[in-house]
Amino acid sequence: MRQQQSIVYVIDDDEAVRESVTDLLRSVGHDVQSFRSAQEFLDNSRPDAPACIVLDVRLPGQSGTEFQRRLAKSDTHLPIIFISAHGDIPMSVRAIKSGAIEFLTKPLNEQELLDAVQTGLARDRTRREEAKLAAEFQERWEQLTPREREILKLIVTGRPNKQIAAEVGLSEMTVKVHRSHVMQKMRATSLVDLVRMADKLGITKAAP
Repeated sequence: MRQQQSIVYVIDDDEAVRESVTDLLRSVGHDVQSFRSAQEFLDNSRPDAPACIVLDVRLPGQSGTEFQRRLAKSDTHLPIIFISAHGDIPMSVRAIKSGAIEFLTKPLNEQELLDAVQTGLARDRTRREEAKLAAEFQERWEQLTPREREILKLIVTGRPNKQIAAEVGLSEMTVKVHRSHVMQKMRATSLVDLVRMADKLGITKAAP
């Protein structure tokens, strides 16, 4: 059984290539949706699931590389595997530098394509899991009082309670209470765990 439903989008104006890639991916158990152009892909709704795109470089209308840039600007982070019968080294380098997973030339090596798709889906699963965690951490952060947030920023620097108390003008006992509330609300099991959450939230550590 699959860990989580996933989907591969194939975008290629060549019907024969589109069908052969789709058949190959389905033969190993992938769910696939295919499109003749980037615009057709954009015009269709997509399920909320891990995914990647197998994308031809040369397409009618918007090219594959232009589409890649458009997705990046729209904050859509689907991993892309480029395929092309006309690719060259500078083009492939630009595509990889812009975030593509792989640049494969036609006729395609089936195993290379399957491996690239597996990498793309795994990368998108990881991205989605990290985004979900970040959202959960943000929700916990928002439950903290302003004072607890202040204390958290000092806790993650490794300062002892006594030093924190001196800096914020509270008693050491009060700092201990705030620290306990912070750990409970953030559901942190240790200082290391709390530091990891703060890092994911982009919380700046105060200088010691």
